[in-house]
Amino acid sequence: MIECTIGIMAFNEEKNIGKLLNALLRQKLKEVEIKKIVVVASGCTDQTAEIAKQYTERYPQIELVTQAKREGKSSAINLFLKTVKTPVVVLESADTLPLFYTIENLVTPFSDPAVGMCGGHPLPQNNPDSFLGFTNHLLWTLHHLLSLERPKMGELVAFRTIIPSIPVESAVDETSIESFFFQRKMQILYLPKAMVLNKGAETVSDFLKQRRRIYAGHLYIKHHHHYQVTTLHATKIMGLILKNVRLSFKTVFWLFSAILLEAAGRYLGVFDYYVKKKNHSIWAMADSTKNLTDVKN
Repeated sequence: MIECTIGIMAFNEEKNIGKLLNALLRQKLKEVEIKKIVVVASGCTDQTAEIAKQYTERYPQIELVTQAKREGKSSAINLFLKTVKTPVVVLESADTLPLFYTIENLVTPFSDPAVGMCGGHPLPQNNPDSFLGFTNHLLWTLHHLLSLERPKMGELVAFRTIIPSIPVESAVDETSIESFFFQRKMQILYLPKAMVLNKGAETVSDFLKQRRRIYAGHLYIKHHHHYQVTTLHATKIMGLILKNVRLSFKTVFWLFSAILLEAAGRYLGVFDYYVKKKNHSIWAMADSTKNLTDVKN
């Protein structure tokens, strides 16, 4: 059996934290054992901590760690890592939901000692018949296709507990961890069967909040840790779009608009990083991403 500890970094996630804990408790496991599920409630001002505490009273494997002041997700991860005693850890975004075999599929590759990190396959729940739904599905489809060639981590990751901490100023925690294992020449795997549901932004404002923060975070990793993620390769991305997007009058218009919107997010990220010197480690919430449909048997 491969033992793992699951960490959930949560800031004001009362809409999803109960659904997520239920989904983790219902995982179908054979070769993997979840020893502990740790919720780090970081400066929450809603009912997140109270809901998580109710689960700790019913399920001994669930633990609540309260961070009085919100210090950013990377800081919360470092606090979580201090509690871990298993050889493998899993980080799941608090606004996602795993399918029933996700943790088993994500963790079993660690039976190979050469594997340092694994990433799951995010599936957006947005309606693809709306513009922003189309845009979110396009982004995650590109993430999937790029990751099949060279893994890129996001939303759900697992890794060996040989990393003591990550930079607290990082706004892209998965990429910080990815660079750690890449530099140590350990295998990083993308696992399409380790599926996790997420929800992309459903307003332009929320979309730009996310994209500028992520792009500024990737620039930080590129310049401070000399590691570049695959999604920074614009030519490669355009090639995949032309190969995989079914073009019609509507999708051509939406595609052009999505490219402009992503370009705007990247421009704002460049502005934040180079001009404003803004650190996105504590970021504004995108409220429209927080209402996932529960996973049912």
